[in-house]
Amino acid sequence: MCYSAQIEADYKRYVRTFGAHMDIREFARLYWERAEGRVKAKIPKAMDDSFRSPQSESEFEIRRLIDQYDAAQAKTFEEELFRQRARLVAAERTLQTKQTKAATESRRIAGDKIEAALRRLDDIRRSESEPRDSRIFPGHYAPVLVVEDGQRVVKPMRYQCRMEGKPANYDLKYPGTYNARRDNLEGFWKPLFGYRHGVVMVDVFYENVSRARKEGRELAEGEKDENLVLEFKPADGRTMLVACLWSKWSAPGEPDLLSFAAITDEPPEEVAAAGHDRCIVPIREAHLDAWLNPDPKRLDALYAILDDRERPYYEHRMAA
Repeated sequence: MCYSAQIEADYKRYVRTFGAHMDIREFARLYWERAEGRVKAKIPKAMDDSFRSPQSESEFEIRRLIDQYDAAQAKTFEEELFRQRARLVAAERTLQTKQTKAATESRRIAGDKIEAALRRLDDIRRSESEPRDSRIFPGHYAPVLVVEDGQRVVKPMRYQCRMEGKPANYDLKYPGTYNARRDNLEGFWKPLFGYRHGVVMVDVFYENVSRARKEGRELAEGEKDENLVLEFKPADGRTMLVACLWSKWSAPGEPDLLSFAAITDEPPEEVAAAGHDRCIVPIREAHLDAWLNPDPKRLDALYAILDDRERPYYEHRMAA
């Protein structure tokens, strides 16, 4: 499964590349709900930064909501910083007279929390972009290209799909619904396959891999396996158009939710050799219209698009 990915988070690239328009209402709704605390939306910094230079009244409003949220977050982290610094001072004062396990642990925890708060404050305040700004994990939001009323549209969606009609606790009951296995498209994913298709622009993806499996060996008696996070990237540097399914969920008294899952399939040789058994499916741009305008009566044509995928060679390395 695609544990995380480095995406193209700037909606303007979708607009330029595919002649799409952004669903400004959905972007504004998402940012309003986050700023007002109605949802705990995890939005990558790079997506926020795409509104750094607003060009319309709606974009100025989104920028205001981002600033409002950042100010509230900064205040929270500053208060946490004050508490943990006081905790650190108290622990160090105790340790000057007596070495105790409790004070030693309190000093360690305070130090870790101070470092985390400073890092988060720096992320809020800095204007320079970093690669991690566009990395998403399950539960994070990303721009997704779909077709609506015959037009290509970019919508913000959560990377973990909750299908229409399911209860809100579905996310906890089925935490793996950020990926849709190709061999289950007519099973679990039947309500969406052939009906609601999208693509996400992805530059890099990350996978959890067993060290023993990566090294092609069995664990020794009593040996504990180690989890590795590997970064996979097309050797030619291309941006992939990853095939997705998406859903619009609604329920009385609950905020609407747009969400998506990336389709995965058997891995190419180099990904399997690195120790992972699944891989996202990048479709060819020539098939984009056919994929985004699916015919549920022609599932064979949709499978053919997934078969005739882009096949870059994936280089890998240990993730930073």
